[in-house]
Amino acid sequence: MTYITDSPAATEALGQALGERLTPGTVLAYRGGLGVGKTAFTRGLARGLGFRESVTSPTYTIVNEYLGGRLPLFHFDMYRLTSSEDLWDIGWEDYLDRGGVCAVEWSERVADALEGALWVTIERLDENRRRITLEGGEEFADLSL
Repeated sequence: MTYITDSPAATEALGQALGERLTPGTVLAYRGGLGVGKTAFTRGLARGLGFRESVTSPTYTIVNEYLGGRLPLFHFDMYRLTSSEDLWDIGWEDYLDRGGVCAVEWSERVADALEGALWVTIERLDENRRRITLEGGEEFADLSL
């Protein structure tokens, strides 16, 4: 399913609509370059999971954990990893076992470890508009904004 958003707020709203429907153990694999809106989407996702705290990019920490919502949210940034072996070394299996939602930026670097993920591709159309494509999760095919 493909959506077009026309502002960061609309990108967050789409993330929120998705977050409201996620179930324990969901893995979201983000694809998209720098500055396309992955963190904005994740802010909405967190809101949909019931979080009110600030959501930031995990660029320098590899993973940010958000606890206290309907489900835990683990927001990963794989930019600094070189392979899926690095992902396993940081405890990926432990995160999967915790029954939360794993949102993975730069998922292309560890794609072989993300079997069964919901793929979220974000493309910049112009300064404000984004094309957001969800693949692999038919149960999320009809998000209403």
